[in-house]
Amino acid sequence: MSEQQDVIAELGEAGILAGVRWAYLSATARSLATYSEADGHDAAWLGNNRYTYFRDRLDRVFACERYAVRSGDDDADLDLLYAELSDRDIKTIPRLVPGLVRRANLNGSPGWAYGQCRFLLASCAFGKLDHMPWPQKSPTKQRVARQPSPEPPQPSLFEAFADEEIGGLESVLAAANELDMVTFVVAHSLDPLSQQSELVLGRARLNSGGGQAWHWRQDLLGTSPADGGRRRDDTPQPTGPESVQDAPVRLRTRPEERHDDHARGER
Repeated sequence: MSEQQDVIAELGEAGILAGVRWAYLSATARSLATYSEADGHDAAWLGNNRYTYFRDRLDRVFACERYAVRSGDDDADLDLLYAELSDRDIKTIPRLVPGLVRRANLNGSPGWAYGQCRFLLASCAFGKLDHMPWPQKSPTKQRVARQPSPEPPQPSLFEAFADEEIGGLESVLAAANELDMVTFVVAHSLDPLSQQSELVLGRARLNSGGGQAWHWRQDLLGTSPADGGRRRDDTPQPTGPESVQDAPVRLRTRPEERHDDHARGER
């Protein structure tokens, strides 16, 4: 099997990909619901908010950071977990074992890890995923994109030299680019006009001279959604964003109060 098949199969069976998919859809829906050009919002506002919501939803579904379960009861603090989520998000959030995924930031860039497999986030313009300009990204993302593809074996710049001529230089350079764990990228985009979106997981390729930005990538929006089921029927409903207005309410006067009003001649 190829690396892509191995990674997708492993993360898929563990429920990781379903968690990423849920987090992204929740973040996109939330950011679009609050986006308003009439209120002065622009593409930068939408991108920053989508990223913030996405990071927050990943921490929620994977029980990381402020959503970490420390009591041993993964149904504790559900009011915090569900705060500001829509009913749909609550019904569809995958139920994953706390500790399955851990935070594994890289040089300050938010990351999440399952075993020795880590992923970071990266956004780009809609329709430009295949030409993500890694050399224009942060040094951390460039380093991730510089990881060699394990298959097929990549030709070396030193193949024409004898071992004694390069004196271990090749291995030194390879060690300099090696990360503490294999790191992939979850890339996402959104067109605010059409509301079309993209979400992929892949191994980035440093395209210094242009060209393809991936050794391989996998579309995550085309995969089946999770069954959800985090919420139990006896769990109190949280307070979340709703589009339905409250019904009009009229306070009823108690009989003794009406009697007092008549006694005072009030109508």
